[in-house]
Amino acid sequence: MNPRGIAALAVLGVVVPLIGVVQRLAIAPLSRILPPARSVRLLTLWQLYGSLLAVAILRRLGGATIELPGPIPAEPGVLVLMNHQSLLDILILVCSMRGVYPKIVTRARYAAGAPTISHMVRLYRYPLVDPANTTEESIAALRQEAASTAHPLAIYPEGTRTRNGRIGRFKPLGLTTILRARRWQVYVVVVDGLWKCQRLKDLVGNVSSIRVAARTNGPYRSPSPSDDPRPFIGEMRSVMTGMLDEIRAPEGAAP
Repeated sequence: MNPRGIAALAVLGVVVPLIGVVQRLAIAPLSRILPPARSVRLLTLWQLYGSLLAVAILRRLGGATIELPGPIPAEPGVLVLMNHQSLLDILILVCSMRGVYPKIVTRARYAAGAPTISHMVRLYRYPLVDPANTTEESIAALRQEAASTAHPLAIYPEGTRTRNGRIGRFKPLGLTTILRARRWQVYVVVVDGLWKCQRLKDLVGNVSSIRVAARTNGPYRSPSPSDDPRPFIGEMRSVMTGMLDEIRAPEGAAP
């Protein structure tokens, strides 16, 4: 086992629970009593610096190579589509945003059971979806959130991770609901290199071997909410597939 990787995981094992404690005892109460603009600023900086700290530990202490994608303006009306390889790609997404914190469409099961993550999901009021129990009420709630939020919205169109890191089939219901809520400036983020460490136990002894590449494309103008979103969704999947092929192409070779 690589000692640098073990050391990085040991430090994260202390830092992550500490972040959770500070978040519960200080950040959350402050966010409730501050004026709205200052509360958003506090939550934005807390999320960004926490993500940057975790990435720095993996890079500098663990020896991982993590490339961040190009910056994305984190503004109202911005929608980010990202492939999903590991829980770590959430850190990469947050580090790429410049503005207010993004709201990430999240599986409902993450709202409970994972102390630090679940509290963050609730604190930042991420839109929740449950693919196993989709109701008209949950779709209406997602549509309302998409239509009214002043935050950028981010979604993993695949809905889950693939075993080989390829772009999986899109689960279009959530994305269709979002596209029918308003028009968006759509950015596409593709990462590669995290699919071999999807779970925490996969990181043990392997941190220094992590090689993450990331790309950003966009913006693309989404169709009118009254238009059929399926052609646009198909186009975005083709864009993501092409970006991944480009990342994986041998250096100097055509993708």
